[in-house]
Parts: sequence; C-alpha cells; structure tokens
Amino acid sequence: MSTSNTRDALDLAGVDEQRIGMTFEINGTRHQFELEPWTTLLDLLRERAGLTGTRKGCDHGQCGACTALVNGQRINTCLALAAVYDGSTITTIEGLARAVKNGQESDDALHPMQQAFIDHDAFQCGYCTPGQICSAVGMLAEGHVDTRDDIRELMSGNLCRCGAYVNIVNAIAEVAQLNAAPTSERAAGDRKDGGAE
Repeated sequence: MSTSNTRDALDLAGVDEQRIGMTFEINGTRHQFELEPWTTLLDLLRERAGLTGTRKGCDHGQCGACTALVNGQRINTCLALAAVYDGSTITTIEGLARAVKNGQESDDALHPMQQAFIDHDAFQCGYCTPGQICSAVGMLAEGHVDTRDDIRELMSGNLCRCGAYVNIVNAIAEVAQLNAAPTSERAAGDRKDGGAE
C-alpha cells in the first residue's frame, strides 16, 4: 500500500481502527493501552489510568499543573503525545508517595518534597500542588539549584494562582538543603526589623 493510500485509509478508518498499542511503566507498574495516536500523556494518566493527581489546567503548557516525571525528566504532559513516549517510565504525584523509609520502600511514606510542602504550608487551594511537587523533584534531579533564586527561575513554568510562592520556595529549599535566605531577603528582613544584623 502506498503512503497516500495508507494515509487515506487512516483518515477513513473509525476511531477503534486507529488505536495503537502502547506500554508504559506508571508509578512502578507496567500498563498496556490501546490509544488513539492523538492522545496526550495527560489524558492517558487521567482518563485511562485513573491517576487524577496530575491536573488539567490550561491545556496549553503554560501553567505546569500537568507536570509529571517521564524517564526522570519533568514535562508538561498536556503537550506530550503518548505515542512519542511509548515504553517510557512515568512517575506521577501518586507514585512519589512510594518513598524510601529507613532503607525500605514504603507505600505509606511521603516523598521528602511532599512532606516539605506540608511542613511549609506550600499550598492553598492545592490545585497546582501535584505539578509543583513533581516539577520540584525533577528540578532537583537536574542538579542546577544552588540558590533560592535558582529555584524561582527554574520553577517559573509552574504557576500558583493563590500566590503561595514564598512557601513553595521554602519547601524546595529545605529539600535542596539551602538553609540561608538570599542576601536580598535578609536585607528586606533587616529593614523591616529596623536595622543592621
């Protein structure tokens, strides 16, 4: 069959005939799906795998609510076609909870980033939180965070409409073991307290 005839056959075929078999390891478990070629990873995770922690925000890759880890890299799943990532390993917010506790994998332990978000009250409505956490975990794995300003810059693709940014940065800084506030924040605190250190 020529390329032209193949294309025409696909255009005329029903949706069921256009499905492609794909396999993913999602949160440590292998899954097989028959999907339309236009299915995004976001729709796969939410509608087919039932993992609704990954959120549909803008659906244009501008808010970061849909962020998940694919092969260890943070991506906006609303922009990623599932077919491109066939065979990939995907970790969602639900999979991060399988943290290592005392050297053993534990289903009831939170990932250190999840715990830090709780400890620092780094959320308000919580809608963006799964994407924020997945993005933060991926960002730290990239190894480019040396300062709180790095956190702000590298997390700029994840929006929080409630404005919990200060606490989000504090939570990430704790996990990244960045203890000191940057000079600009210390100076602002000094002015507020009325004087020098």
